[in-house]
Amino acid sequence: MSYDYDLVVIGGGPAGEKGAAQAAYFGKRVALIEQAPEPGGACVHTGTLPSKTLREAALVLSGYRNRHLYGIRLEIDRGAATPRMLSRKDAVRRLEVERIKWNLDRHGVTCFRGHARMIDAHTVAVEPLAAPMQKLTAEFVLIATGSEPFRPADIPFDDSDVDDSDTVLGIDRLPKRLVVLGAGVIGCEYACMFAALGVEVVLVDARQDILPFLDREMSERLRQGMIALGIECRLGVKYSKIARESAEVIRTTLDDGTHLDSDKVLYCAGRNGRTGGLGLDTVGITPDKRGALAVDANYRTPVPSIYAVGDVIGFPALASTSMEQARVAVVHAFGLGYKTKVGALLPYGIYTVPEVSYVGMTEEEARKANVDYVVGRAFFRDNARGKIIGDRDGVVKLMVERGSRKLVGVHVIGERAAELVHIGQAIMTLGGGVDALIEMVFNYPTLSECYKYAAYDALGALAQGNKASSDDGSP
Repeated sequence: MSYDYDLVVIGGGPAGEKGAAQAAYFGKRVALIEQAPEPGGACVHTGTLPSKTLREAALVLSGYRNRHLYGIRLEIDRGAATPRMLSRKDAVRRLEVERIKWNLDRHGVTCFRGHARMIDAHTVAVEPLAAPMQKLTAEFVLIATGSEPFRPADIPFDDSDVDDSDTVLGIDRLPKRLVVLGAGVIGCEYACMFAALGVEVVLVDARQDILPFLDREMSERLRQGMIALGIECRLGVKYSKIARESAEVIRTTLDDGTHLDSDKVLYCAGRNGRTGGLGLDTVGITPDKRGALAVDANYRTPVPSIYAVGDVIGFPALASTSMEQARVAVVHAFGLGYKTKVGALLPYGIYTVPEVSYVGMTEEEARKANVDYVVGRAFFRDNARGKIIGDRDGVVKLMVERGSRKLVGVHVIGERAAELVHIGQAIMTLGGGVDALIEMVFNYPTLSECYKYAAYDALGALAQGNKASSDDGSP
């Protein structure tokens, strides 16, 4: 059968862009459909890049990084801070949108703007605004529509001072007091960003631990860091009601009977797959209750010609993994024999203050799997670069399997953690271990040098037969 295109991609976020470019790189005729005015998806417009840009702007405007080092505390101009942060966010967004357009154009991808709807397993209708519907046929369809904030019915989002993780990016002023509901990654990141700017932040979550998927030690170090930043953590308690108390106050009532009064509330407890209106029922695909699609190991849905990748298939819902999933899906669809799987070691970066990142096993996972391991730590306070930048609380933590001496987990908290973790990831990917770090020569002074001293600490634990070294990093 003759098709208009070899591949139609629905969604122009990170997964959609990379999937389209990968297929076009191998000579396939590709069309990409994006409903929003510009490509980039939530990653560029409402999620990853905007929130991280705002975080960086907050740290610069507040002088947070240097306030303790030089004894200088900057006074925040509350009226000017918000527009300056939003201006920087918009500048980064524009640059990334232009890069995406350039990338799609240089690969010869044909772009359509409009709402996509499945007609059958090989036909997608494009419904542009104020224009006739078009039908595109393709051998394969790649769904990469991303996700959107979960909005419970009992949260009064019609109040302009009640935001989700998308609408908070249009904030019109810097609040004096903010209640954040949900201590997941997004909630913790925004709590830290606003706290760095001097906002009184209360973080509420029904769970007892912050980010429980982290290594427990790192979770606790993060909690302590957030408390030092001025964040009040109310854990193990749920909200029961949110209501406007007065023109200036929103009252959040917790199930323990206490009240939290604030001028803004941020709800960020989960996201749903963006699958509504795609007409998936017409082709026999049924999303789950959170809008996520089921796929096999090659990211193919129950309909052989339709693949799905990225946030729309659920966990881990990271831009980094979404891009790789799209490449794997396209290679499998066309039998290109190029990239057949997503790497097994997925790094996680949490852009809180302090920053946290890890790859591999947590201690809790290692114990559950009966892995015989030791731990080595190195502290930024003992590192020359750490002294220079004034980060006394950062830690590089290595988990080393006793018999093989290989790294099985790397955990970093502190400045540039999401960058530093890739050193450990590279060692693990290549099957290396603690001895490779001992042999390596690191630039001096650098935070990366912490890897060498964490490795020495682990060797000391191996020599003494300890499960782990002491918390102060001594062997």
